[in-house]
Amino acid sequence: MSILVQTNDLTKTIGGKELVCDVNLHLKKGEIYGFLGPNGAGKTTVMKMITNLWKPTKGTIELFGETLEKDSYEVLKRMRSIIEFPVFYEHMSGRENLQLHCEYLGYYEKGCVENALEMLSLSDAADKPVKKYSLGMKQRLGIAREVLSRPELLILDEPTNGLDPSGMKQIRDLFKMLCKEYGITMMISTHILSEIEGIADTVGVINRGRLKEEISMKEIRERNLSYIELSVKNTKKAAYILTEGLGLDNFRIMDERNIRIYEAGAAVGEITKALAVQGAEIDFIGKKTETLEDYFLKITREEDEKCLN
Repeated sequence: MSILVQTNDLTKTIGGKELVCDVNLHLKKGEIYGFLGPNGAGKTTVMKMITNLWKPTKGTIELFGETLEKDSYEVLKRMRSIIEFPVFYEHMSGRENLQLHCEYLGYYEKGCVENALEMLSLSDAADKPVKKYSLGMKQRLGIAREVLSRPELLILDEPTNGLDPSGMKQIRDLFKMLCKEYGITMMISTHILSEIEGIADTVGVINRGRLKEEISMKEIRERNLSYIELSVKNTKKAAYILTEGLGLDNFRIMDERNIRIYEAGAAVGEITKALAVQGAEIDFIGKKTETLEDYFLKITREEDEKCLN
């Protein structure tokens, strides 16, 4: 599978502040790449450089096998993007905005505007001025505008902002269809992990401006990491019992009430009995499997702890 997007030591510094540093990401043709990170982690900064809106302070970007330069117009024609929030001519209708976009692109495929409106469930509102659209409708219109020309690469920054749960599901289904049926490769940033877990092929986790890891969702699922979730009144007391009473050391205190036990062979019944004998009050104990959210939180928490120490 060929690499459509590759960054090499990508770094951006503004006013002496390093926004991202030495980011090396790899987006394969035909996949959906989930770009994950907390707000302020550097997702938008990276996307602005990939789309040539910002120039790197250091490093290079390769698109479709070519190094991105300030005049890489032909390469940029092969991709579309929504960075931050889509902007429209508010006094014009949704349909008119899409028609004008086609004029800008010189793209005149018959029925493309109507197909895009239908895909995003905007046909009934197509002739209303955009100023009367809700936030979610504007977000969907932005996506319609970028997909109507069937680009090879689509880069979307937080595309489900402003959408209700029904709208989010519709957009997820649309992304899967565009990737599978039309061969559109996608890079989608989000801090809402549930929105990407079911559709991404690969995820890249960025935190504090650094890409911490790239990993396929298949690999995360195959790990199938099980753990025991323990919720107690007093985590310090429970941790002492786990260590001194049961000889367990592979566990993590998540917060003031919850502990995750990763020890291979640890038994729920044995832990419950030991805690009860020592008078540790248990609210919940049970086996769980690590999700994308667990994986993400583990990586970002480790980074945050390093920065604090």
